[in-house]
Parts: sequence; structure tokens; C-alpha cells
Amino acid sequence: EVQLVESGGGLVQAGGSLRLSCVASGFSFDDWVIGWFRQAPGKEREGVACISSRDGNLIWPDSVKGRFTISSDNAKNTVYLQMNSLQLEDTAVYYCAADQLTRCSEYYFYYDYSGQGTQVTVSS
Repeated sequence: EVQLVESGGGLVQAGGSLRLSCVASGFSFDDWVIGWFRQAPGKEREGVACISSRDGNLIWPDSVKGRFTISSDNAKNTVYLQMNSLQLEDTAVYYCAADQLTRCSEYYFYYDYSGQGTQVTVSS
């Protein structure tokens, strides 16, 4: 059974940092695409970052480039999202998702599996 469990969210002041973790189980970690998505209240879920053996590490929204980094520890079946210089606009529920895609996709509906999400709240 494929499972994804996110953790690391919380309340942080603007300018602060958080590191989210996504622990995966039930599949061969090396062969899958793992993405991070976020959904703010009243907004569509958007792709934030992705990691795959073919694409390496990708960050999509211009608003987070230079502030967010995705990485993985294959021995721990864990993917991380390091978020620095957090802004109020980063407040959202963050999800990790996984699929046997060939390439990363910034559209969450391409991914068959997703975790329950972790809340990130940035305060002023």
C-alpha cells in the first residue's frame, strides 16, 4: 500500500524557515516522481516542487524560486521541502504526491497518490 505522510508544518513569522518532510512507503522510492503542492484557502492547488531521477530537482512558481529547495534522502524514503524567507502568501496546506510518471508534472491530478497535507501558516 502506497502511503505518504507529511510533517514539519506549523506557524512561523514572515522571514522565517520551515522544512517539510514527506515519508513515503509501499513503493520503490527511486523509480517514482515525488511532488510538493500547496493549496491556499479559496485557491487552486498549485505545484511547488518536484524531484525525479530524470528531471532532478524542479521548482515551479517564480514566487518561491530562490527560497524553496526540494531534496531527498533515498535511504530514508523521504523528500524534503526547505522553505526559507517565508512570506504571508506562502500560507497554505502543503501536500506531497507521488506517481510512476516519466517526468515531473506541476499538475496534481497526474499523481495517483497524495498525503493528508501539513498546514503552513506565516504570520506578520
